[in-house]
Amino acid sequence: MSGSVKSYAAVDLGASSGRVMVGRVGPDSLELTEAHRFVNRPVRLPEGLRWDILSLYGGVLDGLRAAGQVDSVGIDSWAVDYGLLDGDGRLLGNPVHYRDSRTEGVAEKVWATVPAPELYAATGLQYAPFNTLYQLVAEQRTGARRLLLVPDLLTYWLTGEQGTELTNASTTQLIDPRTRGWSYDIAQRLGIDLELFAPLRQPGDPAGLLRPEVLEETGLAGPVPVTAVGSHDTASAVAAVPASGERFAYICTGTWSLAGLELDAPVLSEESRAANFTNELGLDGTVRYLRNIMGLWLLQECVRAWGDPDLGELLREAAEAPALRSVVDASDPVFLPPGRMPERIAEACRASGQPVPVSPGEITRCILDSLALAHRRAVEEAQHLADRPVDVVHIVGGGTRNALLCQLTADACGLPVVAGPTEAAALGNVLVQARAHGLVGDLAGGRGLLTRTQPLTRYEPRGDPARWREAQARLVRI
Repeated sequence: MSGSVKSYAAVDLGASSGRVMVGRVGPDSLELTEAHRFVNRPVRLPEGLRWDILSLYGGVLDGLRAAGQVDSVGIDSWAVDYGLLDGDGRLLGNPVHYRDSRTEGVAEKVWATVPAPELYAATGLQYAPFNTLYQLVAEQRTGARRLLLVPDLLTYWLTGEQGTELTNASTTQLIDPRTRGWSYDIAQRLGIDLELFAPLRQPGDPAGLLRPEVLEETGLAGPVPVTAVGSHDTASAVAAVPASGERFAYICTGTWSLAGLELDAPVLSEESRAANFTNELGLDGTVRYLRNIMGLWLLQECVRAWGDPDLGELLREAAEAPALRSVVDASDPVFLPPGRMPERIAEACRASGQPVPVSPGEITRCILDSLALAHRRAVEEAQHLADRPVDVVHIVGGGTRNALLCQLTADACGLPVVAGPTEAAALGNVLVQARAHGLVGDLAGGRGLLTRTQPLTRYEPRGDPARWREAQARLVRI
């Protein structure tokens, strides 16, 4: 590497695909290129839905080979899921997918021991049936000596060293967001052995060196360090929100929409629990105060059911369809499982007495209107619950490519929307690595670099906000 520009490999694993991106960072430059992209295809086995973790690891190795020589590697992925190892460090089985049915009814058993308000006051995490805590209570496997969350498992295979990165650990519902350490009381009462977890790591901590066998397989010349990043992809994406000051909301869009605020302290009130907001940990002592919304999963499943039609044409038809004719609750757990998504959306509209969308264009418009409405509600409620007003909404992630969704979100929120960057998680991953190696300053400095170097699009709100209030009232009555 010449001069002051360094290269970093960002392994970014989403729920439907993985990618290895290379970020080249200098004092006033930040370029991101894709080295390799691969499918993340879960497999339904007789025992349930599983991640094909070996295929993902193979994709990571292929990506590092394609990336060429780099100064560091960092890994981020989706949250909550994990692999279990035996005493010799061998994987006991493919990680269970968070959409697997094994946690059905588990929450009620947990709440019988630790009531839901008490659990929220201790951990600050929203209720989701797939939180790691519920998965561990449902876990039937014996003989496990170590639990590694997905990015930590892949890091272990690359380096031979084990750790538990904090931002992802905070999604387990076993971390106290005030102390940023384990909630020993909750774990003990639920019979969860915290000794299963490797020691906590912070974003920016060293996570080992690529093993000789990995260097040989990828063709890289060692030593190549692996750096702990915000290993929950949302933590990395929020780190790449190109905001200035405090008065902003963010929406990380993709399979999920994560909408909320960046705070200095968690909000643990009963009102916050009732609104199902979560307090996950971010970089530099921050809290990601947000709500999980079903996101573009609704559209992805419909597109799959329709045989993968041209997305551009579908969005053009949606733009011409009547606005706010029918909306659904994009946070409704009924939409969580895969399959029959167009029919389920139609059923929800029929059950609520709204016109039933029929054509793919009409169903797509219903989905995008519903997502914008869910974004509006989350941004409004977060401001109220955290007592933090905002002036602008930043959309990052895959949804930035969907101009109609960005414009509808601006219209619904009544606030300007700044869309970009698209590959926010990978950029946040790269920035943490660059900072660990002295090329970037604090969080604000990294965001300033993003603002100067990445393409951003601004959407101003249009239309009558009363229409969105009426649509929201329609959902409240359902």
